[in-house]
Amino acid sequence: MKRFSLSLAATLALCLSFLAATQARAQLPDFAALAQQAGPAVVNISTVKTVKGQLPGRDFFGKRGPGQPPLDDFFDQFDRYFGRQNSKPYKQRASGSGFLISADGFIVTNNHVVDEADEVKVTLSGDDKPLTAKVVGRDAEADLALIKIDGKTGLHFLEFADSDAAKVGQWVLAIGNPFGLQNTVTKGIISATGRVIGAGPYDNFIQTDASINPGNSGGPLITMDGKVVGVNSAIIATARKSATSLAEIGARGK
Repeated sequence: MKRFSLSLAATLALCLSFLAATQARAQLPDFAALAQQAGPAVVNISTVKTVKGQLPGRDFFGKRGPGQPPLDDFFDQFDRYFGRQNSKPYKQRASGSGFLISADGFIVTNNHVVDEADEVKVTLSGDDKPLTAKVVGRDAEADLALIKIDGKTGLHFLEFADSDAAKVGQWVLAIGNPFGLQNTVTKGIISATGRVIGAGPYDNFIQTDASINPGNSGGPLITMDGKVVGVNSAIIATARKSATSLAEIGARGK
């Protein structure tokens, strides 16, 4: 009888554990549906800009390790005697992310993604053909830019959430093109709001633990109702090689 009671108790505990696990899974958001809904509005942005050349020695030797004096004085003296030794201007290529905010091709991204670019190309989700885009507005202090592609209608786009209503612990998705990998989706929560990092004139960030990497800049941070609560912008690396991801909340959509 005692053995039967122990067996019954073990079976009951197992059933309760299974029920709890099932309920926990049922409470998780449907990230797949959200990614499918929002993904088509996220674009890849590639740029080309002309960089004024300078010999690599100044950059390489002029920035030494902590506690060691830079060699700028040496290079300055060299330039005074022999003239500035510049190399030829060269083309620099970069990439980032953005997201459509209208059906006719208006796109929000970070200003630093398109700043000083001679050429801006946009690749839509599910399409391999780059489209020429033009910068139609920018806010350098907020690090936001508005670009436009022509000749397209009926495009899937995203709406803005009220970033003032963002809550710590709230689920979010980050969608972008890290390392050129289109429409990469990562999930996380809002870790903090109103974060100050002292990085410039604009300093009001949402912090998230959703993974953000180079190339994610300009992509959306999306709430579970499919609206944009922030623009993925910065990564703060730590000594342990982890990172804190930050999203701007300058584009409030109010």
